Amino acid sequence: MTNLSPNGLQILRARYLHKTETPDELFQRVAKHLVAVEDKDHELWFDLFYGVMRKLEFLPNSPTLMNAGLPNGQLSACFVLPVEDNLEAIFTTLKNAALIHNSGGGTGYNFSKLRPKDDIITSSEGSSAGAIAFMKIYDTATEYVKQAGKRRGANMGILNVTHSDIEAFVTSKSDGVSLQNFNISVGITNAFIYAVEKNKNWQLVNPRTKKVSKTIQAKKLWNLIVEQAQKTGEPGLIFLDTINQDNRLPKQGEIYCTNPCGEVPLFDFESCNLGSINLTKMVVHDGKKNDIDWKKLEKTISIAIRFLDNVISSNYYLLPNIKHITMANRKIGLGVMGWAELLIILGIPYASEKAVELAEVLMKFIQEKSHSASGNLAQIRGCFPSWNESTYAPNTLLRNATCNSIAPTGSISVIADTSYSIEPLYALAYKRTGILDDKTQIEINSIFLEKMKSLGLWTKEIQDEVIVNGSIQNIKHIPKEIKKIFETSLEIPAKYHLLHQKVFQKYTDNAVSKTINLASNTSAKEISEIYNTAWKYGLKGITVYRNGSRANQILQPCGVNLKDKCS
Repeated sequence: MTNLSPNGLQILRARYLHKTETPDELFQRVAKHLVAVEDKDHELWFDLFYGVMRKLEFLPNSPTLMNAGLPNGQLSACFVLPVEDNLEAIFTTLKNAALIHNSGGGTGYNFSKLRPKDDIITSSEGSSAGAIAFMKIYDTATEYVKQAGKRRGANMGILNVTHSDIEAFVTSKSDGVSLQNFNISVGITNAFIYAVEKNKNWQLVNPRTKKVSKTIQAKKLWNLIVEQAQKTGEPGLIFLDTINQDNRLPKQGEIYCTNPCGEVPLFDFESCNLGSINLTKMVVHDGKKNDIDWKKLEKTISIAIRFLDNVISSNYYLLPNIKHITMANRKIGLGVMGWAELLIILGIPYASEKAVELAEVLMKFIQEKSHSASGNLAQIRGCFPSWNESTYAPNTLLRNATCNSIAPTGSISVIADTSYSIEPLYALAYKRTGILDDKTQIEINSIFLEKMKSLGLWTKEIQDEVIVNGSIQNIKHIPKEIKKIFETSLEIPAKYHLLHQKVFQKYTDNAVSKTINLASNTSAKEISEIYNTAWKYGLKGITVYRNGSRANQILQPCGVNLKDKCS
């Protein structure tokens, strides 16, 4: 199989391999589990599924790698659970979340049905603790229930912008200590954006009584949101109206929530299975230059769509409700990783119109071929059971209600030794902390290193500069065109972060998880402009992160702590 990087091997041994299992045996285990649902040609499909994983051309989400082949193996990464406004329902959901986290999945919740803090509880003549208090209970439970016994669970907490507790929710992580197992986002509506633009008042509503509890200036609430995002990176925004305009199953109701990183909007109890194609493996050299290998990409898409559809059929479902809606809609999310490195291989700067144009062509191709593969499966296996209720009926046959999603690809990018998702390179050399308990991984980008050596530019001076600062922009004798290609995340204007997310979202059924990385001196005003632009672009969600705004930052330039060398 393809040689694994030391960091990839380390993470596989820590989280994924069973006892004496080798990486090759892991991929065989997963392929064997998935071909069991095939009616025929078992050897053919085993070879194809095993082959794309073994060559690191495609990898599924972590629970599939961890749990395939185990008794009661739960293979899905993403879940949304309802939070109803009564004590029994709140703690039933907490129990279900614990089971999901223990199996390797992450959970999203919208807490907007909960009555606000200090609201009356008629049955006891007491008062409500409010949404944030219950979020803290969920957060504490998450701390002690590890995903698949390997890591703490991940949560998304959403509160709608109309909720009485929204101001307290927006500032709930400002102390840097609370809700550390949650990503939090405000559920934004078009009406709220219009109220901000026109400087109108905004009504907050008690969800129990449906009556207005408070009237505030919409712009004041907006400013509070962006100031907190500037301070801590949260809350992000979830654009609920945009999500529901694109809802393939409107007859099943509105969607109010997403998975923990925002790339999959889901109904209550729905789950989704994700996987990503490694774009650095989709390259062909014609003797003069590198180009995308479109034929190989199409073949890999076809294999990956069938792979993910098989995950749904071979999965163990922890709850009957989850099984029912997941099997009815059969949502999958095929995405990509290695986009930044693909651009480098092709000699295209991330911060360029050429890169944005290629992103649109690429993702359009991926979506079209994904739908084609799902359509072919529908001819063989039938459409997803709720197809008649979908916007695809009566003319477009599909096996899956959604086919594409751009996930963060955190762990699987490390295994595949490539860049995260559609993100630019964070730095040319950096420390990765917090993904393996207290272990730190050090990394110099291998494509950068190879390029520097091929140009005869890898000197002790450059090595030292890159190790400390993660950048080559201040090294005078490196050609400008090389500097441009190797611009890192914080050196790329927010404009291009947003444009990349926009064009990938245009051809993505679900949503795009992307972080707009910002320099430490970024102002709240700039973040306000980014958030507003995201809404205008039709994004389904937006997250920013101002460098250094959290104490426990997963990716850090090596110079943050020079005792940990990157060489």
